[in-house]
Amino acid sequence: MIARVWAPKAQTVACVVGGVPHPMTAGEGGWFAGPELSAGDDYAFSLDGNDPLPDPRSAWQPHGVHGPSRAFDAAAHDWSDGAWTGLDARGAVTYEVHVGTFTPGGTLDSAIAALPRLAEAGIQMIELMPLSAFPGERGWGYDGVAPFSVHDVYGGPAALQRFVDAAHGHGLGVTLDIVYNHLGPDGNYLFQYGPYFTDKHETPWGWAVNLDQEGSAEVRRYIVDNALRWFADFHIDALRLDAVHALQDDSPVHLLAELSDAVAALADEQGRPLSLVAESDLNDPAMVTPTAVGGLGMTAQWNDDFHHALHAYLTGERHGYYVDFGPVEVLDHVLRSVFFHDGTFSTFRGKTWGAPVADAVDRLRFVVCASNHDQVGNRAIGDRPSATLSPGAQAASLALVLLSPFTPMLFMGEEYGERAPFQFFTDHDEPLGTAVTEGRTAEFSEHGWADLYGEEVQVPDPQDPQTFENSRIHPDDLDDVQVALRRWFGAVMAARADLTDEAWNAIPATAAEIAPRQLMVSGPVAVYANLSDAPMPVPGSAVRAVFGRIDASEYGHVLAPGSVAIA
Repeated sequence: MIARVWAPKAQTVACVVGGVPHPMTAGEGGWFAGPELSAGDDYAFSLDGNDPLPDPRSAWQPHGVHGPSRAFDAAAHDWSDGAWTGLDARGAVTYEVHVGTFTPGGTLDSAIAALPRLAEAGIQMIELMPLSAFPGERGWGYDGVAPFSVHDVYGGPAALQRFVDAAHGHGLGVTLDIVYNHLGPDGNYLFQYGPYFTDKHETPWGWAVNLDQEGSAEVRRYIVDNALRWFADFHIDALRLDAVHALQDDSPVHLLAELSDAVAALADEQGRPLSLVAESDLNDPAMVTPTAVGGLGMTAQWNDDFHHALHAYLTGERHGYYVDFGPVEVLDHVLRSVFFHDGTFSTFRGKTWGAPVADAVDRLRFVVCASNHDQVGNRAIGDRPSATLSPGAQAASLALVLLSPFTPMLFMGEEYGERAPFQFFTDHDEPLGTAVTEGRTAEFSEHGWADLYGEEVQVPDPQDPQTFENSRIHPDDLDDVQVALRRWFGAVMAARADLTDEAWNAIPATAAEIAPRQLMVSGPVAVYANLSDAPMPVPGSAVRAVFGRIDASEYGHVLAPGSVAIA
């Protein structure tokens, strides 16, 4: 393979291989080429005679984010998934995983052993949190600096190919979480190569990625090439795009629309569905509107309003962005209309927010959950809902997510009520490490966290290795309640499997209380959740499954306190 790099800021570039610099040939548009590299070669680029830097398109950083890159031959893997016809993200029961805390081994290869369990449970799509190389060994991955790479601690790029191949063999699709809205800061050398960033726009991470200023054509190409590479070379089925509202782009064609069209062309070429799932807090249906009619063309998008409505209803929390959520009427609105803030005033934001979703828009284009890495990990102590919710409330949560009209997503361990927290952990060098620790503590000194937990909040130190260890899940060490929840999960999944994707939109879902904390959600499958201390009447007799106890009566059935039924 020929070494190539875009370095328009440099007059000369040398590719350093084994400590020996090899002058590269300048081409058009700031590109430099040469020499020939073999798989396994460690190399770096010296710009204008300065210290060597990692390749912006590095596939592998075995020496860390500051060290040389390693050449990787993506064509060397002998794929065994020839019979795999693909999986559309819409409607696929998705399972979000952090590779490092998913198994004791914390690698992609060790995660392969868990695939049969997930496939047998009815999971259809594994969503991997970001894998790009990031500083140190431990982290969530959203501070990655080498978007084309796979973190060496997880096994490197070859391990990802093995994982995807194995997943397809078990009938599971794979979604890869990708961060295009920022990089770094630790180990981010892109600004030394070219105009990858611009101060025209600001993001929560500082300067924005340059999508619409001078030099942006190659930056856009960098992102599009990256996305296509995961589909083509790693057989990924879907990409989850992190915080796309931070991709600020005033170009005539937004980057997301350009990316959507490029992925659609590759899907036609490969003959399998390839999906783009956007994380966006804009509450704008244009995100999933086809590019042919002026939309951004995403296959699906996350719907945080569903999470907020369900979480606030079940827990009673009203702090921060939960302030407008909680009543059953809000949950009902979300089930009917997708977004709660769909052109209404958001108290948390202090402004009118969102836009309505037309009835004709497929509800499977909206991904919903009761837990994910953000909603758990960005709490002060990383506590899951299972830490405080009753078993009945957890059972209700599973049923309401999985039997909603939307595309459901679970966070690893949620199917059995995992109680280990998922905390924020990092492994930065100093002084950044101390700054992260102090910043995390300061962040949670406000916002009512002490009131929520009923005591002074002791925020886990992100830099402490024990914070990472505390976040590991334990699927093989379950108590009686967790065994019952896992059994209930199986019953709910069986009810879901009886229906086609089209059926989810055929009967509108609604939510109401027949008495305080006695929830009735209608839809293709009805859910009755008795979260009160009194018996709850359940009409009819066609009860599919029960968590807890239900008794026959002249009326139909009576659901015991703390019990949930589907019918």
